[in-house]
Amino acid sequence: MTADAYLALGLTAIVVNLIAGVTGGVAWQTNRISIPFWYLLRFAQLVTLLFVLAEAWLYFAGNRADDGLHYLYAALPVVASLLAEGMRGASAGQELGETDFASLDENRQQEVALAIVRRETGVMAVACFVVAFLIWRAVETTAGMF
Repeated sequence: MTADAYLALGLTAIVVNLIAGVTGGVAWQTNRISIPFWYLLRFAQLVTLLFVLAEAWLYFAGNRADDGLHYLYAALPVVASLLAEGMRGASAGQELGETDFASLDENRQQEVALAIVRRETGVMAVACFVVAFLIWRAVETTAGMF
């Protein structure tokens, strides 16, 4: 992999995560469900995974950055994504508490479901911004790799 290809992949991952983050942030702020956000989020996660795999490939091919922090920045996007997915999963429990969802009337069920989706959207939008920042730092600390 060349330095230009690495930079292009890193910038693509940053931009896609920022677009997903902004889309999710707007949906969260306006209290709307955004189906495009979820597609953008999954695409951002895929591009992020490709970036991390490219990092691993470069490392094992002998291309090493001078700064050891580079590898922390390169690996943390996966950790951040996994933590966000865990928090997203826990958001339903936080919204429902001890309430039996099936016992709620239909209108209240819809309100709770929308609140859960809104909370999940907020968590994942923040994760997109964190991942974009981490990849930016990884790209910025590549001195000596190429």
